[in-house]
Amino acid sequence: MSVNPELQGRVFPPAPPYLVGREKVREFARAVFATSPISLDPDAAVAAGHADVVAPPTFPVVIQEHTLAQLLGEPDAGIDFSRVVHGDQRFTYSRPIVAGDELTATLTVTSVKTLGPHAMVTASSEMLDASGAHVVTATSTLVVRGGE
Repeated sequence: MSVNPELQGRVFPPAPPYLVGREKVREFARAVFATSPISLDPDAAVAAGHADVVAPPTFPVVIQEHTLAQLLGEPDAGIDFSRVVHGDQRFTYSRPIVAGDELTATLTVTSVKTLGPHAMVTASSEMLDASGAHVVTATSTLVVRGGE
């Protein structure tokens, strides 16, 4: 089964809210070798003008994972996860993510392209805070390899 081109333009229901925890931010920072004190030390973050520790720039992938799971689990998507390669990742920020944020993400499939036996699916996860203000949009391109 090939990737369903009718996915383009599909908007999925918002994923459950994700509460950004201080320890999750610090664990992620250590995992990606982020050494900025504002990601590890609440006092340094407050001194820099933030309410709490600041998530490294790639942290939204943690939240986007929940929205991509909706896409990958869609029965009519035609996406065989065993054939998926992550092709590209981008982030567009309105403000940094800080511990204590409650973010809700909504996935939109922005593009489906066929390249011979392969397909490229681009999807954006818009993340809003509890007040409904935009925080970040994470955009992923998944390459779905075709048959052998």
